Amino acid sequence: MYDAKKVSLILDGVFITGFADGSFVSSEKDEEAFSTKVGAQGDVAVSRTNNPLGTIKFTVQAESPSVNFLKQKSKTLTEFPIWVTAPGAGGRTEKSGGTRALIKKSPAREYEEESGSREYEVQVFDYTED
Repeated sequence: MYDAKKVSLILDGVFITGFADGSFVSSEKDEEAFSTKVGAQGDVAVSRTNNPLGTIKFTVQAESPSVNFLKQKSKTLTEFPIWVTAPGAGGRTEKSGGTRALIKKSPAREYEEESGSREYEVQVFDYTED
């Protein structure tokens, strides 16, 4: 059985908390693993893509205890590790992220009648997943 409480996001050794409702974290490789080229007579050439980049997006509540830490991280160009772990099928743990990452930019700020949220986008320079 899936349990959102078992999903963790660790950014530079700090557990991020106070996630917003809904889809609160996602991670993916930036490009496909390969590309193809079809010749005039239908022959296919396959080329491996060696781009190691990936992106992790996550959304925290505006009142999250992690907001001040994330504000500081978004102001610096010092690389940090980031890892997402989540329960997978059959009791297996899924892990994605890397050891070299930066927050792309400070999140947009919206102020509404109810509590808002902040979405962060992190570029991972050595993205891996298992």
